[in-house]
Parts: sequence; structure tokens; C-alpha cells
Amino acid sequence: MNAQAREGACAFAWRNYLLRHSGISENDSRRSALYRYVTNLCDTGDYDFDLLQMAAVVYLKELDELHDDRLASLAADRALAEYLESRSAQSDT
Repeated sequence: MNAQAREGACAFAWRNYLLRHSGISENDSRRSALYRYVTNLCDTGDYDFDLLQMAAVVYLKELDELHDDRLASLAADRALAEYLESRSAQSDT
């Protein structure tokens, strides 16, 4: 996976997260968790930039709601799989 796409997706999601959550430090632990999640996602498949952005945003949202890195990863993976499945179904018609 292109490192530039990974970096860009993380930066996009993190900037948007900071805009919605005032008072969060630029170096908050959620940022490193996000980077780990996106890196792991890149290692498991060849995702394009748009999909990485979507997964990164969903991951941060789920991390806030669930307060657990593993559960947030699973929820974001599930959302990504559902999106890919619906996109595949649409292209088949």
C-alpha cells in the first residue's frame, strides 16, 4: 500500500476529529491508535485512498463510543466490509 495514501487518510481523519472535539491534544493516544489501525488495514489488503479515509473516520467514531481499540477496529472493519459488499452489489446490476 502506498505510504502516502496511508498518511493522507490518517491526516484527513485526525484533522476532522480535532475539528469536532475541541480540547483534544494533537498528540493524543487516539492518533497513534488510528495510525496503527490504518497501517494494519493496509497490510491486509489493497485499499484505495477513499476507502482508507472512510475506515479511519469510522474507526475514530467507534473508538469514542466503545472506548476499546479492538472493538473499534472490528466495528470499522465491519462497516468497511458492508460498504464494499454494497458497492459490489451495485456494480453487478
